[in-house]
Amino acid sequence: MKSLSGLDATFLYLETPEMPMHVGSLNLCELPVGFKGSFHKEVQKHIAKRIHLAPVFSRKLAFMPFDLGHPLWVEAEAVDVDFHVRRADPAKRGAPPMTVAQAHALCAKLHGELIDRRYPLWEFYIFDRIKLPSGQIVGGFYSKIHHAALDGKGGVVLANALLDLGPTPREVPPPDPAHQRKLQADLKVGKMIGSVFSNSLAQVVKLAKTLPSAASTLGGTLARQALKGSGTGLRPKLPMRLAPKTPFNVAIGADRVFVTATVPLAECRAMGEAVGGTFNDVVLWICSTALRNYLAQHASVPKKSMVAAMPVSLREAGHNDAADLGNQVSISLVELGTHLAHPLKRMNAIMASTAKVKTSMQSLKSLLPTDYPSLLAPWLVGGAARAALNAYGKTGMAARLPAVANLAISNVPGPQVPLYLAGARFLSFHPLSIVLHGLALNITIQTYAGHVDFGIIAGKQALPHAQDLARAVEAAFREALSLLAPAPPAAEPTAPVKPRKPRAAQTTKLEKPLTGKAAKRPDTASVSTSSTSNSNSTRNNASNHGTTRAKPEVRQVRKAQPATKAARSPARRTAA
Repeated sequence: MKSLSGLDATFLYLETPEMPMHVGSLNLCELPVGFKGSFHKEVQKHIAKRIHLAPVFSRKLAFMPFDLGHPLWVEAEAVDVDFHVRRADPAKRGAPPMTVAQAHALCAKLHGELIDRRYPLWEFYIFDRIKLPSGQIVGGFYSKIHHAALDGKGGVVLANALLDLGPTPREVPPPDPAHQRKLQADLKVGKMIGSVFSNSLAQVVKLAKTLPSAASTLGGTLARQALKGSGTGLRPKLPMRLAPKTPFNVAIGADRVFVTATVPLAECRAMGEAVGGTFNDVVLWICSTALRNYLAQHASVPKKSMVAAMPVSLREAGHNDAADLGNQVSISLVELGTHLAHPLKRMNAIMASTAKVKTSMQSLKSLLPTDYPSLLAPWLVGGAARAALNAYGKTGMAARLPAVANLAISNVPGPQVPLYLAGARFLSFHPLSIVLHGLALNITIQTYAGHVDFGIIAGKQALPHAQDLARAVEAAFREALSLLAPAPPAAEPTAPVKPRKPRAAQTTKLEKPLTGKAAKRPDTASVSTSSTSNSNSTRNNASNHGTTRAKPEVRQVRKAQPATKAARSPARRTAA
């Protein structure tokens, strides 16, 4: 008998028809050469053999008597593969294949629908035939799993258990016949109620033990963030300001819009090194620049910086247990510098903000709770808190009150090798996440097999020109490449030349020559997801949604590099 953690249960308590609390992804799949059957049927058979590999597939919810505490996970009596693995596109013989845009629209519709809580909290939808702009026919795999069952990194762990590294599915061991299954019928009311009190008592004791050290650490962290050096003294620094008003801070209905974009991973990492930052800083800059350009085109750019709510994983490095996929995550706030017209100043602002978040999370990571006392939580969180959140959306307060953040941005590191499902190779890994009243736009980024896949989902009214934002993401990458990418190495001379006395390169105050990996221009061919002859054309078309895929532009540009390791955060590039 395993109780949900407080954080996992909260996703159940706050769920409404307008705010489903599941996450998912859309994968376009290159079918095996000569494949003539039904991809849907092949996936059903494949998953039926692997349901026992991850408990998320076979466990369902059992609710406490009188909703006294968090629900429990119990084993389902049986898992109906036909119910959970459904065909998405029309099965009618002779029906034309869906376009990529039509597949996106269907995924947006499905993502706005609740998962039935009477069954295990997952659904897969299979597309037998999707037509790429090139004319190639591929398959599709849309998944949705309730956030109560897993977080973003947990989804990557689950994918590794479900998928294969080659076109031939690996053999998996059969279910252990000695495994003790805990069914709902086996639960005793007395034991269930007793577990609520014991769980709550344990949480209270745990909080009491950690409170003194947590208060001390939190106080020190806040004090350091509240003071900023100025000359020889310290002066108070105001806390992060509230987010400005944007079209994304509105109430939502059940209607969704979903679009995608893809850029190369190697170039993004190289740009992060070139500015003395990280891959995450570059991704945030791309999002910031795209949002600024989108708002300039369709609304107005706020005079204050937009703020992103960014999930931060609390999982230990190397965690890969498919039996433990619950949420281990916290939320941080990052200023995106959208009010700054100069692109390098915008990068500096982002890096300064992420540096503060990183410092804070290092101090507080071990103290941030992912659980809380279970007793009466469904009444307090699922009753009062959900009612307040609904009122916030339905009474129009979401559009009138100041917001803490303008959107959610999440960066999920994924596998860097191609993955296969029932013999079909995943060409893309575009995520779909959660939007809320007042936070109607979510951009989730997944790295996969040499590229960076952006999944953009929003309330339909909050993002009426969604495809323009997807194009803006790819355009922002190209702009970043022209401004931030390291210069290619100088060509070797073809003939001997007379030695000359070395002359110092003309640099700005904080520049220094690149060394190591940052000194070499990444080869664009490194983003290929396969060694097959048609891999590059297939990948380009798979990520194409009525727009062209962002491609690197190789050019010689002037850049400013950080002078020392200590100056790596923020970027410290000199603004021209």
